[in-house]
Amino acid sequence: MVLDILVLATLQEGPLHGYELKRRVVRPSLSTVSNNSLYPALRRFEESGAVTVAVEQQEGRPARRTYSLTEVGRRQLVERISTLPAEKAANDEEFAVRFALFDQVRPEARVAVLRERLSAVEHKLATARELVAAHDAHAPASHRDLAAARLVAVLDDERRWTAELIAAEAGRADSDARGTESGAPAVARLLG
Repeated sequence: MVLDILVLATLQEGPLHGYELKRRVVRPSLSTVSNNSLYPALRRFEESGAVTVAVEQQEGRPARRTYSLTEVGRRQLVERISTLPAEKAANDEEFAVRFALFDQVRPEARVAVLRERLSAVEHKLATARELVAAHDAHAPASHRDLAAARLVAVLDDERRWTAELIAAEAGRADSDARGTESGAPAVARLLG
């Protein structure tokens, strides 16, 4: 799902041929996009009407296929950003991609994605705390114990940050409903 979002978001910039699209898609994990994942995704998008393809003939070279995002593709992108399935909510990359594109969706959708993420983070935090609690207090700390303690600190920080974002986005959703912009400064403070 991450690749789908990234491809559609990249095509918003304008028509691109496959090689250029592959070069421009940057995953939050910084892993590269392979042809074996990109081109099947592009075929799926073409079949669903999310992209159109223009074939350019080239002298002495294979034809170049240029992909363009359609209105259907724009709607699919917004839909994908607006949802974070519970089974993917614990995946950092799945969340990071959506969060990076939050400016394209309404505050209510942001809150829904953030709530799914918060639930996943709280579950991970509970598991990490169990690891810390399982440590024998009389035994010297092992690297495993140090790693578990660090994980608790990181997850607790993310839990707190995500809860603050939910409050700020909920405020933005309320202000949108009232026609004001009072939620925007709160989000800016959390991100800045």
